[in-house]
Amino acid sequence: MARADDPVGEVASRFLNSFKRPAHLLVAISGGSDSTGLLVALATLCATGRFPGITLSACTIDHDLRPGSAEEAAWVGALCARYGIGHSVRRWEGGKPHSGLQAAARAKRYDLLAAAAVDMGADAILAAHTRDDQSETVAMRAARSAEGIGLSGMADAVLLNGAVWLLRPFLALDRAAVRAFLAARGESWRDDPSNDNPRFERVRIRARGVLPDHAGKDRALLSRQAAIFLTENARAEGAVFVLASAAIGTLLTDAGAWRGLLLLAAVVGGRVHTLETASAERLRSFLASGTLSRLTAGRVVFDRRRDGLFLYRECRGIETLVLPAGATAVWDGRYRVVNRASQAITVSAFGSGAGREDDAGLTGAALRASRAAPRLKFEDGARVPADLAILGPLLAPYARFLPRFDLPLANALAGILGSVPFSSPPNE
Repeated sequence: MARADDPVGEVASRFLNSFKRPAHLLVAISGGSDSTGLLVALATLCATGRFPGITLSACTIDHDLRPGSAEEAAWVGALCARYGIGHSVRRWEGGKPHSGLQAAARAKRYDLLAAAAVDMGADAILAAHTRDDQSETVAMRAARSAEGIGLSGMADAVLLNGAVWLLRPFLALDRAAVRAFLAARGESWRDDPSNDNPRFERVRIRARGVLPDHAGKDRALLSRQAAIFLTENARAEGAVFVLASAAIGTLLTDAGAWRGLLLLAAVVGGRVHTLETASAERLRSFLASGTLSRLTAGRVVFDRRRDGLFLYRECRGIETLVLPAGATAVWDGRYRVVNRASQAITVSAFGSGAGREDDAGLTGAALRASRAAPRLKFEDGARVPADLAILGPLLAPYARFLPRFDLPLANALAGILGSVPFSSPPNE
């Protein structure tokens, strides 16, 4: 059992006990104090034999951004070997962007970790973010957001690329507690020099003090309310998404319903983010006016009619995708396409010319929506048979990162699109 004066051991023990079945857990470890503390705490507990269903592995991402990164990865490998934990290194190969480096590194890190987890059959990735990281994240998002939605900070669990859950068991711990835990066991760690570089936003936030996280529960409640609203009021009719007229008043008075509409619009438009504040306010004014007309925002047409609000993708700015044989790619942020043919295929919108070959009988919103629907052809112009391509709807806002508190909303959207629901974290 963890000692009463050992908060790290107590949190780690409670986390391991949350798994009701055998699980293979991949610890993301950089060598810093937080990730080193997480690995040491979990490895020490597993060595007691009290968690026979838990298997631990570790992975270090070498971003190849500065001299010494390979040596640091080797140091982590030696640490893992001392605790009998299998360790692998994934390296960020190729050129690096000149701007937005931290964001690009973060995205690449998660992609590499997700790929590693899938390759080794891990049930979850473990990241060692602490309460310090959480507060810094809230402060950064508060500085950027004119609304309160982003102030929830990091979720304790995030589904990466729709494939594997990343869990953060140390979010309730202070970094000082983790370092005290390591010091008491004679363990050291390696500090990343970039953590002191004021070029990066997180470092500047850390230097001037941060805000507490206070809105995580609000975000979860908002997600549940949005999910209920969409489940009860939204439906798909081919390429059109419909909200009944009676639901429009709710949109203007209920924050959960409004968030549901904004996320539905993001899905319809193939956008990762919801409407910017100015566009959202323009939409709100349009709906409040009661005008039977159309408004376009965020690549989506909002078509107000007597029998409801119709949403569909604007037939504009839709690029053609050339997909090689055997390849998989995302088209227009709305569909994931798998080419099972032995030759390349092109994916494009039916367009505003002749329209769809099968649009006979379509009128109004249905006809306009059909023009932005995907058309699959071989490069010689022949249609692609249904058995040679897989075309599935994509929820752009959650395709890469789905926080646990948005899981009910994401699954409500998946239900409307007729796609497979997202999985729950493995320790639920």
